[in-house]
Amino acid sequence: MSDALCWQSAGTLAAAVRRGERSAVEVLEAHLDRARAVEPRLGAFVRLCEERARRAAEEIDRRVAGGEDPGPLAGVPLGVKDNLCVRGVETTAASRILSGYLPPYTATAVARLEAAGAVVLGKLNLDEFAMGSSTETSAYGPTRNPWDPERVPGGSSGGSAASVAAGEVPLSLGSDTGGSIRQPAALCGCVGVKPTYGLVSRYGLIAFASSLDQVGPLARTCADAALALDALVGPDPRDATSASPPWDPAARPFAAAVAAASLEGRTLGVVPEYLERTADPEVRTAVEKALGAAERAGARLREVSLRSADEAIPAYQIVSTAEASSNLARYDGVRFGRRCAAPKDLEDLYARTRGEGFGREVKRRIVLGTFVLSSGFYEAYYLRGQDARRRVRADLLAALDDVDALVGPTSPVPAFRLGERLDDPLAMYSVDVFSVSANLAGLPALSLPCGFTAAGLPVGLQLTGRPFADPDLLALGRGLEEALALPKRRPLP
Repeated sequence: MSDALCWQSAGTLAAAVRRGERSAVEVLEAHLDRARAVEPRLGAFVRLCEERARRAAEEIDRRVAGGEDPGPLAGVPLGVKDNLCVRGVETTAASRILSGYLPPYTATAVARLEAAGAVVLGKLNLDEFAMGSSTETSAYGPTRNPWDPERVPGGSSGGSAASVAAGEVPLSLGSDTGGSIRQPAALCGCVGVKPTYGLVSRYGLIAFASSLDQVGPLARTCADAALALDALVGPDPRDATSASPPWDPAARPFAAAVAAASLEGRTLGVVPEYLERTADPEVRTAVEKALGAAERAGARLREVSLRSADEAIPAYQIVSTAEASSNLARYDGVRFGRRCAAPKDLEDLYARTRGEGFGREVKRRIVLGTFVLSSGFYEAYYLRGQDARRRVRADLLAALDDVDALVGPTSPVPAFRLGERLDDPLAMYSVDVFSVSANLAGLPALSLPCGFTAAGLPVGLQLTGRPFADPDLLALGRGLEEALALPKRRPLP
């Protein structure tokens, strides 16, 4: 099978399959071959769904032969983060406590992409229960960065980002609680989108922090991300937090916005607090060069200060750990997943099952979340965290009044070495300093590549937009891609 197929865009592959120029099976086998070749060095997938994928690809080819249109993503291989349920496929959130769990249903986000013609290639690695920024806390072991296998791919959607960057799939699904789509996209050199909260259904997503979690796509271009979002968005009766967008999803607004993209006359808000907190000079230089390219392409740059910048990380840690403590209480060894051997009584069952099943980082966050919710500390910590969250949202919305989007680095550093921050939680949490605000405020945000360091590591640029202005945000991203015109590079030969 041709390795060249693995570097074609999702849009190109789908168009070829729909016209009958390529078979979905041929496309699938090329990507399976690529995955088998790079997985020993990468560890992006926790399992491949080969037979299930072949059946789906064969059905697409049958429909094309019968004169049917299988959809805008016909035959496009898709990677799914292992905290999104796929019926009958083991789904563990990279945790020992869910070992062997076979969901009886498929997450709405996965089902909608399959209905558009995508073919699920397999389940992707992540930090356990999506708690981490490096994909090192997985029960399956770490994922490695395809640009340098001695470095992390970011997290928690590290498998989702690495698989796209390495050519294993052109599209993947991730989840973003505090930057878990955008930060690995930045570190792996691809596009990652966190939609407005409620725009994409969370049904079938294994929850970390329910008021922050959002499902979104990772791709190599904004155009491919737009194809996925046109299939993903829209209300879902099975998710009470899903929202109806102020446009007709059937009109494919994302693809239309990207097709008409231009930076001419657009205003980008540059956040000085973000540039000041950028720890790596090469990241700052790449971002400043990208801003210069945007200005030359017709965009206006305006400095916009965020007074709440220092509050975002502590507010996020309080709110997210409190919700994690509540959500993860359901894993008790009684209903599903792992159960300890020969418990003496119910208390022993709970304690040993959770002690054996959860990893260190998950335990740390459960303990912290339980503490901030406990009697005597609820007002001192949790309520103050929620107050800070409201200030962050108000600050961002005010900043967006006079600009089309806020712009700055996605991560303060490029990909760091495996193990470098694993034993220093505060250093690990600081990697999300620029990304958590969008989750606290429920705003759309995306990361796209804006350059490389001297060592060849990707640098990401983040755009944050107004609520439900997601198509416009993708258009800005596409305009920046055109202005930057980065040379095509491929990792992992």
